[in-house]
Amino acid sequence: MHTNITIYQNIVANIEKVITGQRQTIRKILAAFISGGHVLLEDLPGTGKTTLAKTLAQTIQMAFQRIQFTPDLLPSDIIGVSIFEQQDHSFRLHKGPIFTELLLVDEINRASPRAQSALLEAMGEKQVTIDGVRYPLSELFFVIATQNPIEFHGTYPLPEAQMDRFAMRLSLGYVKAEEEVTILNMQQQNIEIITASVMREDIQQLREAAQAISISDELKRHIVDLVRATRTIPGVQMGASPRAALTLMKAAQVLALFDDLPMVTPAHIRDELAIPVIAHRLKLDSQARFGGSDSEKVVKEILKRIDSPI
Repeated sequence: MHTNITIYQNIVANIEKVITGQRQTIRKILAAFISGGHVLLEDLPGTGKTTLAKTLAQTIQMAFQRIQFTPDLLPSDIIGVSIFEQQDHSFRLHKGPIFTELLLVDEINRASPRAQSALLEAMGEKQVTIDGVRYPLSELFFVIATQNPIEFHGTYPLPEAQMDRFAMRLSLGYVKAEEEVTILNMQQQNIEIITASVMREDIQQLREAAQAISISDELKRHIVDLVRATRTIPGVQMGASPRAALTLMKAAQVLALFDDLPMVTPAHIRDELAIPVIAHRLKLDSQARFGGSDSEKVVKEILKRIDSPI
């Protein structure tokens, strides 16, 4: 049996055969996955979002599906539909692409809220309901959704309930010049096809080990204080939900596991997770937005106001 730190290092090393200069983002994506959450990648085109998702799926031998969200997409295009079969006079389920393990939802904000809502039950409960019948999804079910942060024409803002289902909002961004040269060299050399580096049982091992990571009562209180502060700060119309606090705790336990530590530290919460876990859940009023504020600035302000526990 591999050690927990070896499993983590094997996954990262495999992904970095294809994706360079993104270790911190990869670390957070894996923290979301191991803690049972989902990720929203808000990024510009061409930054490697699809490649990252495919590489992660191949690394862990996960079934992979990609859905391109468009304005005419229907919920049945995502979850599937029951069709009446004339031969045996019964309904048969034609499963949609949501019946997979790693689901890449490309440009999630291009589909209507009705189509977006088809993901809610799957992301929250790892099941879908079709014609009153519930169908379980894989325990590994993991959504990576993307959206372009600067393209607003023909898009629908994600509703608050949908945003709250994402454990984190992250961005790959553009890499440094040297790393971009490395990408060109890797492409020129026609790099090896990614093969599985860990077993599915290893993922379950990581999940169980993360749950056993200790977190002090002081840090739990600190998490709650950070989340509750978003509900009273001026300019915030809607603060973060209790789900944000739970996500912070679970993801921090995973990061401590990755660092081979027996317990969560304040740095895991404040330096690495507070902004990606909390910011996308906030809804600012119009006055705050017009004043130049944004949700990340709000979280940074809260971190300045609330001292770190020792």
